Amino acid sequence: MAGQSGIGPMTLCDPTSFPCRIAGEVTGFDPVQYIDSKEARRMARFSQLAVAAALQAVEDADLHIKTREVHRIGVLLGNGNGGFPTTEFGCRVLVGRGGMKVSPFFMPMILPNMAASNVSRILGITGYNSTVVTACAASNQAIGEALEVLRRGAADVMLTGGTEAGISQLGLAGFSTMRALSSRNDDPQGASRPFDAKRDGFVPSEGAAILVMETLDHAVSRGANILCELAGFSSTSDAYHQVQPEESGQGAMRAMQLALADAGVELNEVDYINAHGTSTPINDVVETIALKRLFGDKAYKIPVSSTKSMVGHSLGAAAALEAIPCIKSICDGIIHPTVNHECRDPKCDLDYVPNKAREKDVKVVLSNAFGFGGQNACLVFRRYEE
Repeated sequence: MAGQSGIGPMTLCDPTSFPCRIAGEVTGFDPVQYIDSKEARRMARFSQLAVAAALQAVEDADLHIKTREVHRIGVLLGNGNGGFPTTEFGCRVLVGRGGMKVSPFFMPMILPNMAASNVSRILGITGYNSTVVTACAASNQAIGEALEVLRRGAADVMLTGGTEAGISQLGLAGFSTMRALSSRNDDPQGASRPFDAKRDGFVPSEGAAILVMETLDHAVSRGANILCELAGFSSTSDAYHQVQPEESGQGAMRAMQLALADAGVELNEVDYINAHGTSTPINDVVETIALKRLFGDKAYKIPVSSTKSMVGHSLGAAAALEAIPCIKSICDGIIHPTVNHECRDPKCDLDYVPNKAREKDVKVVLSNAFGFGGQNACLVFRRYEE
């Protein structure tokens, strides 16, 4: 809400030979505060972050798992890359020392599903378990699919969200050769600037966010502190390009439209939109086009802001990290700003809540996530009313 960026110099790997040398890192994280040291050594960082976030979420929700029917509790997380830095390290060991020197825990550390598996194992949850791997749309889709699990009666409670910890030379190499990253290294906190005319790419980051989602009956029966309702979800495909969004915004527009229809929400009921808003030249324009195609003139009256302006782009974890400020905007009546919005782009001409938080009575929030491969996933959060 203060509009303070968390971007700084990259420390998790040596970025010297790359054009981007800044990142949004989870600083000061010690997995041993949450996980037994032996267990922690056998987990990649993305799993460690997920377990820590899950333990925090369960505590915040006052959900006493051991007193519940654990087979009626599930885990469904989104993830993009799995243990990417661990993959890089394993390859270096293979080339430098030979294959038999690779850790026997290499495979279970790198697999994308291991975050959900480790959350389930550490917390003793035996119900529905799955992982969504759909690039930058992953955790929105995971949260939406968890909603469907609850709707069909396969669980009473779902721990859902996303995790990512892919900052590595291998990741930097891949994104740098695509020219997707910001090179504003001399101004880390000003580097992520969604919808600004001088944006030059996204800033890589990492993190994890977990939500405790449960059926209304279950929440009421245990006296839960209900923060909001997840009212709608949709997923679509652009079916267009490996990495670029379809220029007309049709796929993104349909995902938003279908999510609102699933929630039974009219266009004029949307109070706030949390944008995918990556700070890349193409994505921000296409998202703006999609919003105007769906909402028409109403698009100019709805506040739109990008969390990534302050925390960077954590890929598979991004949408889950953004779900939290969506929910908090409903609870607290404050919309966080899009920081670094200084130079107007005529192609991005909506109300992006520039640089300063705004008080507003928020009842309905639309949250967007669009990923490589043309993956689109949208959620609708709504104020809970008895």
